Amino acid sequence: MRQPVRFRSVLRTGLYGALALLTAACAGPAAAPTTPPATIAQIAPGVYLHRGALEDWGPANQGDVSNSGFVVGSRCVAVIDTGGSAPVGQRLLAAVRHTTSLPVCYVINTHAHPDHVLGNSAFADAARQAGEPAPQFVGHRRLPAALATRGPFYLNALKRDFGPTYADGARIVPPTVLVDDRLELELGERRLSLRVWPTAHTDADLSVLDERSRTLFLGDLLFVDHTPVVDGRLKGWLAALARLRGWQVATVVPGHGAPSPDWPAALDAEQAYLARLQADVRAAIKQGLTLSQAVARIAPDRPDWRLLEIFHARNVTAAYAELEWED
Repeated sequence: MRQPVRFRSVLRTGLYGALALLTAACAGPAAAPTTPPATIAQIAPGVYLHRGALEDWGPANQGDVSNSGFVVGSRCVAVIDTGGSAPVGQRLLAAVRHTTSLPVCYVINTHAHPDHVLGNSAFADAARQAGEPAPQFVGHRRLPAALATRGPFYLNALKRDFGPTYADGARIVPPTVLVDDRLELELGERRLSLRVWPTAHTDADLSVLDERSRTLFLGDLLFVDHTPVVDGRLKGWLAALARLRGWQVATVVPGHGAPSPDWPAALDAEQAYLARLQADVRAAIKQGLTLSQAVARIAPDRPDWRLLEIFHARNVTAAYAELEWED
């Protein structure tokens, strides 16, 4: 098995780029996909977004609940997150092929949750079946461990809840390129800047900035109109949001919800929710409340957000466990 390659600065793949250009030139226009393409919107020149449903991951929506996107350079394409099942990934791949004949050279995962990674297999399988170079799968240095730990549970959930159409042949595709700190990916006259974050939403969060359009894909570091999900460290997440405010961004793409040109104000609602969660949980601990009492008493202040009934109590639980023994 090929071992992941570690990088700390700029990735240059000149040979791969030459092969990709030759492949694209010989192939001509992309063949009409047999799978209906996902619905996409061009949110900046050469930058495309598919918006997932603001729902919980499940069979009713086929796992299509997170945002995915792709960026087209002059040499090749980078895909950012692939959806919550292989069929969702297949539809995203069909949208790429409907848009451009250039090859997919990178598939980037912003973290390890199933709604962002289970479409990876569609891209790996399509390349193998066509006898083409496989994309490089790119992720945080901790992503392999997260997928190894969680992957079997994701596949079991597909089998249990989604049925054989989604479970048969489903597999976890780990990254082949690991980002230790920062990494630049060259797509041909277009560069993506990737950055890893200390534990925040999860312990393997990665952001992707298209330098030409200043479009920032934040994965689940940002939720819009969807209750944020604390699966890492609440304090780390708040610290990441504070640092992001200093960035120059034209459009931000959350992991869930609508993209926004309103920067950094797009962070405000989530940051306010997380800050209040932190304050309320600290107050509950100071008052001597038990975990169950804190969960019962700490109410959310955003009743308009989706999935509060699923995730708010979990967030209180996670925050209580993190803050109970803080200095």
